[in-house]
Amino acid sequence: MSEKVENVIIIGSGPAGFTAGIYTARANLEPILFTGHEIGGQISLTYEVENYPGFPEPISGAELVERFQKQAERFGTRLQYELVTEVDFKTWPFVVKSEMGTEYRAKAVIVATGATPRKLQVPGEQEYTGRGVSYCATCDGFFFTDKRVIVVGGGDSAMEEGIFLTRFAKEVFIVHRRDQLRASKILQQRAFSNEKIDFIWNTVVEEILGDDQKVTGVRLRNVKTGEVTEFPTDGVFIFIGHDPNSALFQGQLAMDERGYLIVDRYQHTSVPGVFAAGEVADHRYRQVSTSVGQGAAAAMETERFLAEVEDKGYQEVAREMLGEPAPLRV
Repeated sequence: MSEKVENVIIIGSGPAGFTAGIYTARANLEPILFTGHEIGGQISLTYEVENYPGFPEPISGAELVERFQKQAERFGTRLQYELVTEVDFKTWPFVVKSEMGTEYRAKAVIVATGATPRKLQVPGEQEYTGRGVSYCATCDGFFFTDKRVIVVGGGDSAMEEGIFLTRFAKEVFIVHRRDQLRASKILQQRAFSNEKIDFIWNTVVEEILGDDQKVTGVRLRNVKTGEVTEFPTDGVFIFIGHDPNSALFQGQLAMDERGYLIVDRYQHTSVPGVFAAGEVADHRYRQVSTSVGQGAAAAMETERFLAEVEDKGYQEVAREMLGEPAPLRV
């Protein structure tokens, strides 16, 4: 274990994590930010971001993340290109363990681990992932040039990615279990007006079919009539929601029945000194701009917490947080 006690460790490298890095670094807290295996999280896979303030012209998600990173590093955020595999928030300073086996200690932690695309959980999905099943049109769309694909979902992500796929695919069929979309009006209008997009309503995918090498079709079921049909397709793109990346914090932080971390209006978790921002704690808005705001708030609350620590002294704060006797590691 490292002998040094860090001021703050940030877990996650999406908009919330990098914003927390910018703010804590500017406050001279010398943060360490663990990027995980995929820098930028979901936004880095988004083809175009057109609703982030300050960018009147669309910007790719990857470029936006690159700018976040450069700004965070310019102020002194130290990036650790590793995954966090274990945390201990029941002792203080907190313990964070990386996949390389190194243990870090920190007076405060900001959790910004984001969320992961939800899976259909149907036969053939796992078998053909990477062989026709995808959760990222911007990553894999090129491989379906002049092909027929389906998109599963009815929200913003499904419309955005479906529209993007029309740049490559000759036909895009959007399969939705209801008879109307949840997507924003502007995205609905774009999808409805795109001559390459058709809709299959009131329908779910029951199985993904293939020839042991690649996807060849799907088995569909109409939820109103019960009719089951086989639909030929070369690709299946799935956008049916997300699950928070919170398994690491089971038994450490309070979370709701869906696994989202519970925070108050100031981004405080159930453990004093641990804050959360972005989609790991936000199932309602899930926007770049809201994640940025939450990351800034978490950083500012971290600064206030550390000021209190400095005023009271480590021993007293640890006893207040953990009770007596406290398993102090200072």
